[in-house]
Amino acid sequence: MTKKLRIVHCFRSPVGGIFRHVRDLAQAQAAAGHLVGIVCDSTTGGAFEERLFEEVKPSLALGVSRTPMQRHIGLGDIGAAMRAYTIIKELQPDVLHGHGAKGGVYSRMFGSVLRVFRYRVARLYTAHGGSLHYDERTVTGKLFFGLERLMARFTDFTLFVSEYERATYRRKVGAPNGPGGLVYNGLREAEFERIAAAQGAADFLYVGMMRDLKGPDLFIDALAGVEKRLGREVTAVMVGDGDQMARYQAQAARLGLEQRVRFIAPMPARQAFALAGIVVVPSRAEAMPYIVLEALAAGKTMVATAVGGIPEIFGEGSPALVRPDAGELAERMAQALADPAAFARQMPDAAALKARFGADAMAEKIEHAYLVAMER
Repeated sequence: MTKKLRIVHCFRSPVGGIFRHVRDLAQAQAAAGHLVGIVCDSTTGGAFEERLFEEVKPSLALGVSRTPMQRHIGLGDIGAAMRAYTIIKELQPDVLHGHGAKGGVYSRMFGSVLRVFRYRVARLYTAHGGSLHYDERTVTGKLFFGLERLMARFTDFTLFVSEYERATYRRKVGAPNGPGGLVYNGLREAEFERIAAAQGAADFLYVGMMRDLKGPDLFIDALAGVEKRLGREVTAVMVGDGDQMARYQAQAARLGLEQRVRFIAPMPARQAFALAGIVVVPSRAEAMPYIVLEALAAGKTMVATAVGGIPEIFGEGSPALVRPDAGELAERMAQALADPAAFARQMPDAAALKARFGADAMAEKIEHAYLVAMER
């Protein structure tokens, strides 16, 4: 083992792919003998996320510290930033790793302040999509990318979870100021065990946050389109939560689907996979979504949008990929449901997935990035 490091992961919202990434990474680092802690928002997440925190807490020597963090920049940021800085200073990290837009700003800003007081802190940043989803032509985009360019000066190592993310960063922000590298998200060995659909399972499954960026509205519209194409009713399960949940439920009712679409609270992805035969990821934007990796590793048949790093998982030109358009989704979903066996044969090879997207390889490469950052 290398030197025992004090590692603090900072991010805003403990939901979705970033939270999954940090949990896996923190547990792998703790297993390697490092002292690891998490600092994140206290106002987001629910009972499901609390259970996940309870699972990971015993392995974290530096604990889980939660404090309010605003999603957007505002006056409330000043008090929130001071509270977060006080927590991080007390943890005395050797490595401060920020994830997402807010976590990236906090980690690099606080790490730089700590250096003024003679702390030796390596400042790392993983975007996970984050502010990179903004349009650089808009006022908001210009603001965020200007902030990204400023913060790049205070970054010792920039990590990317997909080639798409790295290329987008270069195009919208510029070349990283210092070393950087690509490290794909990774899955644990047990996650490559296949999961069959349960008796009476639905036709389609959506798992994710209930917000337009993830495309639940496209999924619901596509379900209505599938019924028209096949001339029969289809069923679906939607697993997740979010502020816009009521709007999606109303959309399903408006399309006459309320009896055939079940909305279920968040649950572990592998538990959800048994609820339907075909998994659909209708996102409008992504970096490197865990749900795609998890579903393919579990042997599920999928239809997904060709956004972000998703084509890097399936391979360019995969018949499973479509544009984030309800009509195209409906057409591909109808094909998959009409001949499930033929569509399943077009999924990526399981052995190749396992070789590229393993959790141990992810943790090892990120630890190397920490050592390079500390040497700087």
